[in-house]
Amino acid sequence: MRTTFPVEKMKGMQTPFYYYDTDLLRSTLDAVNAETAKYGNYFVHYAVKANANKKILAVINEKGMGIDCVSGWEMEAVLDAGFPASKIVFAGVGKSDWEINLGLDKGICCFNVESIPELEIINELAAAKGKVATVCFRINPNVGAHTHANITTGLAENKFGIAMEDMERVIALAGTMKNICFKGLHFHIGSQILEMDDFVALCERINELQDKLEQSGIHIEIINVGGGLGIDYDNPNEHPVPDFESYFATYHRHLKLREGQTLHFELGRSLVAQCGSLITKVLYVKQGSYKQFAIVDAGMTDLIRPALYQAHHEIENITSDRGEEIYDVVGPICESSDVFDKGVKLNGVQRGDLLALRSAGAYGEIMASGYNCRPLPKGYVSDEL
Repeated sequence: MRTTFPVEKMKGMQTPFYYYDTDLLRSTLDAVNAETAKYGNYFVHYAVKANANKKILAVINEKGMGIDCVSGWEMEAVLDAGFPASKIVFAGVGKSDWEINLGLDKGICCFNVESIPELEIINELAAAKGKVATVCFRINPNVGAHTHANITTGLAENKFGIAMEDMERVIALAGTMKNICFKGLHFHIGSQILEMDDFVALCERINELQDKLEQSGIHIEIINVGGGLGIDYDNPNEHPVPDFESYFATYHRHLKLREGQTLHFELGRSLVAQCGSLITKVLYVKQGSYKQFAIVDAGMTDLIRPALYQAHHEIENITSDRGEEIYDVVGPICESSDVFDKGVKLNGVQRGDLLALRSAGAYGEIMASGYNCRPLPKGYVSDEL
């Protein structure tokens, strides 16, 4: 399903803004539900850090997904959007007291605990309320992933999770706490992963850890493998829906679940990235000594990924059928890193043209900032245009 743009309507809109194709979003979510239904005990929690636009959340809730939160503000946003607390899992290395208390008061499904000090605080706060907190322990599996260094999370050098050698000690400690109910293990090795072998390596490490636990007589109910599945940033029209079939089948083939265990996933980017585009207007075409620049009204404040991760987004001139020329597409921010891409082939650009930066539905609008006192970009869905 290729995204089409209501260009005539967009011409009269204030740019820059995000545009979300909700038909594609629904097709993507349907594909996920169809694949997980094959296995019966697979459950998906949407990682809301990818995009918390209220209209996007409404569609995801409509499709019955759970939620993965990494802040109390995210919990408030999804509760306000109508998600049941019983479907929320809460992760993060630095949970503050008010966030933990919010999760306890609302009765969320699970806290994914990342350290012994955090476990002790959750127990203390739960005791003060006369409640029992359900927890899984996030284990750092020391498994690498073929992705950008800034978005790996499963190596021993990363800040995330409990070291494998401390796993049994932490589980034993939880057993002594009256206000803690230990249910399972949580993992996440990184983001934008396209090689299934990375997930195979995670499965093998989980199998080893489960074998070790069973030798000690420890049986668990929940395995949570996080997310990480990437998308095709180079060819959004050819691959609008990620390969969920291979992704879930990889876990089915290689992860040895025990009887009665449920497998949980925390997918974000793969659910929402391809449905979103940043729409920006060309302000000027500037001829330099060796190149020409398409200067647009969107900047790194609106989409920071290219500056932060050297990320690539396909760029299309959606208002031109002129012959192709080569441009550096840059924004107005007073930073040399405010560049969306260099040497891009675009249908001939002129002032007033609209450019679409594709595959921007994840980590786009949600990461926008007000640097240079710029307003945050608005987000619109195809249902309303």
